[in-house]
Amino acid sequence: MSIKAVFFDIDGTLLNDRKNVQLSTQKAIKSLKKQGIFVGVATGRGPGFVQPYLENLGLDFAISYNGQYIFTRDQVLYHNQMAVSTVYRLIRYANDHRREISLGTASGLVGSRIINMGTSRFGQVVSTLVPKRWAKAVERSFKHFIRRFKPQNLNGLLAIMRQPIYQVVFVATEGETANIQNAFPYIKVTRSSPYSADLISKGQSKVKGIERVGEMFGFTLDEVMAFGDSDNDIEMLSGVGTGVAMGNAIESVKSVATYTTDTNNNDGISKALAHYGLIHVEVGERFDSQDDNFNKVKDFHHQMDGETCETPRLYGVEEADHRSDFKVEEIVEFLYATSKGNPGAFEQSVANLHEAVDKAVTKIKSKEHPETPLVGQVDALTDLLYLTYGSFVLMGVDPKPFFDIVHESNMGKIFPDGQAHFDPTTHKILKPDDWEEKFAPEPAIKRELDRQIQKSLNRKKRNQASH
Repeated sequence: MSIKAVFFDIDGTLLNDRKNVQLSTQKAIKSLKKQGIFVGVATGRGPGFVQPYLENLGLDFAISYNGQYIFTRDQVLYHNQMAVSTVYRLIRYANDHRREISLGTASGLVGSRIINMGTSRFGQVVSTLVPKRWAKAVERSFKHFIRRFKPQNLNGLLAIMRQPIYQVVFVATEGETANIQNAFPYIKVTRSSPYSADLISKGQSKVKGIERVGEMFGFTLDEVMAFGDSDNDIEMLSGVGTGVAMGNAIESVKSVATYTTDTNNNDGISKALAHYGLIHVEVGERFDSQDDNFNKVKDFHHQMDGETCETPRLYGVEEADHRSDFKVEEIVEFLYATSKGNPGAFEQSVANLHEAVDKAVTKIKSKEHPETPLVGQVDALTDLLYLTYGSFVLMGVDPKPFFDIVHESNMGKIFPDGQAHFDPTTHKILKPDDWEEKFAPEPAIKRELDRQIQKSLNRKKRNQASH
């Protein structure tokens, strides 16, 4: 499938445990942007926290507060204010049950000092050092310690709720989630931390936010890749075309993901993007080409073969025959498509192909053999590449999106263990069981062709209107 947008959860995903964006991730985002792929974040965090990442990383949009507040670097695309009556009841509930609470405004979370400390850079780093099995004890003792000295101000919360509120956050352990949901069946309770619960409007979610953005920017959920690690990422990863769980994700997230990558501390994002062929990752002393398509195919062969050739070499006769077989098969497929299902027309085209081969043999044999065979091979392959581009030019088709679709399809032949699997008898590359459903290129090729045709028609209409 063709990926047109990539979304990252922030904590535990885009950020490593030191709360930094790894250099490999920064390079990957630049590569995605260069290809015209939209890049955004989908998080339970508020706009104030997220905005610097949009600016510093050049992201296209942010789905914050679990889908309640969506914005770009220069405008708000969507916001869904929680009902004032609901916010008031949540404040009363928190007060009655001695729960710390924060209210999510357009600028950020306001209210609980515990939550503010927990969501700060310092608090997030400390939380990574605390085993999850200690979460309840740590949360309870920490809460009581703070409240002994400065109890949360109810009147202050009531004053804050005069502003639009998009999310409410409770200090609550995982065991308390059901009680909160039962008390407020008309809201949605989700979690990104063992220490707190995010409360949003029913029907809202990260994946719903992604869907809204897609409607505005021209992509579907099937064309989205999303990364996450926590409970509030499950719906997102299971709802998009390709859901990637980080290596540090909880098991329930990994169970719904399409693919599980390395951790947020070990280049998990860039490794997954390379696995699906969306970026090229430098390996050892391997050379890079200025042609990014070449680099992508090289990534494919590195995954399939375990190594690639780094010094120009000559193909032997047997290997050259195999490479020619591959090309001839695609030429026959081209002729078959051209025949429009007419068997007679197809047979005639194949006969013409045989005649063309015989004619080419006679022509080539009359030439002087190239002094350097390697030069002859490179010249012939370059002409093939040039002629293929020429065929696309005469069709009026932009080949780049289709190359990416086919490349992603081929990378989909790599199994979840990161390895290529081969038939023990024929040695042909095997396809994972879900390959046809998730990676067969034809549906994506049709969608892209429809898009290019529609774009051309719109361009003609504009030109006609201007004359």
